[in-house]
Amino acid sequence: MYSSPRSGHNTVEIFIRSNGVHTDFVLPVRNQHIAWDTFIAPSVCNADSSYNYIALGWGDKGFFLNTPTWADLTFSTAFVAASGLGESAMHVDYLKNAPKIGERGKRYMISAEQYELLIHYIKQSFTFRENKVMLIDHAGYGARDKFFEANGRYSLFMTCNEWTGDGMQAADMEVGIWTPLEFGIMADH
Repeated sequence: MYSSPRSGHNTVEIFIRSNGVHTDFVLPVRNQHIAWDTFIAPSVCNADSSYNYIALGWGDKGFFLNTPTWADLTFSTAFVAASGLGESAMHVDYLKNAPKIGERGKRYMISAEQYELLIHYIKQSFTFRENKVMLIDHAGYGARDKFFEANGRYSLFMTCNEWTGDGMQAADMEVGIWTPLEFGIMADH
């Protein structure tokens, strides 16, 4: 799927991946627009310079930290997330390869201008202290990921997928009108 550029040529390849419920942006670690590895060092996520992509997603902090698998989901975690009472977090994952295109991965070619808008949107989602993102002292889901403090509150009306959809809108990418669930992001528009 390709988006309509605001201006210029579609020169930046990005991806959106889904686990069936949650969506992330998957971006090249380094290009002429940004070096994500200087924003969040791969070593922070137990990765190294051989990792080519960085996945970034936003969500409820309690859900991220307390629900590594669906079997770990509790009523209280779900209630706090749905009600907007909890804090939010950014999930960052270093990847060797781009997501596979299909039901769980979509490829987009966007303009440099769109990518700059997306970079700005993602960066403003992080909470900073002394000009540095704030790492949460907690294990990630796997070997190459970590959680970071984020801005905003997750709720039934502002979900992880709404965050992804809002990022797509901020970058003038084609996206569904309402995206609380992942199919609003992953469906062909």
